[in-house]
Amino acid sequence: MSTSPAKPKINPWVWVAAWMGVIFLFSTDLFSGSQTSRFIGPFLKWFVPDISAESIATVQLVTRKIAHVVEYAILSVLACRALAQRAVPRPLPLAALGQAVLIAAAYAALDEWHQSLTAERSGSPLDVAIDSVGATVGAAFFAWLSRRKTGATSP
Repeated sequence: MSTSPAKPKINPWVWVAAWMGVIFLFSTDLFSGSQTSRFIGPFLKWFVPDISAESIATVQLVTRKIAHVVEYAILSVLACRALAQRAVPRPLPLAALGQAVLIAAAYAALDEWHQSLTAERSGSPLDVAIDSVGATVGAAFFAWLSRRKTGATSP
C-alpha cells in the first residue's frame, strides 16, 4: 500500500492577501473608467451598433459598480474561509462573519484612499458603501453555503 505525501496547504490568509493585491491592481489608472471604456464601448457597439453614448456610459457605470460588489464579495468569502480555519464549532459564528465584513470594508476604505492618489481615479465614500454591501453579500453567501454543507439549521 503506497501513501502519497500530503500536499502542503497554503495558509488561507495568503489568498486574502493575494485577492487584496488584485483589488489594488484594479484600483490603478490601468483600470480607470477612461481605460475600460476603450473596451466596453466598442464591445457594446459590436452587439448594438446604434447604441447611444449615454447608454454606453450607463452600462459602463453599472458594470463597474457590479464589479465592486463582486470583488468585495470574493474578498469577504476568502476572509470568512480564513477565519473558519480557527473557528470552532462550524458553521462560522456570526461575530466571525462580521469580522470578515469589517476586514473587507476597511480594505475598501484604504482602496478608495489609494484611488484618490492616482491621476485618473478618485476616492468615493459611495464606493466604500457599495464595496461593503458586496462584503456583506459574500459573508452571507459563505454562511449559507457552510450551513448547507454541514446541515446546520440554527444561526
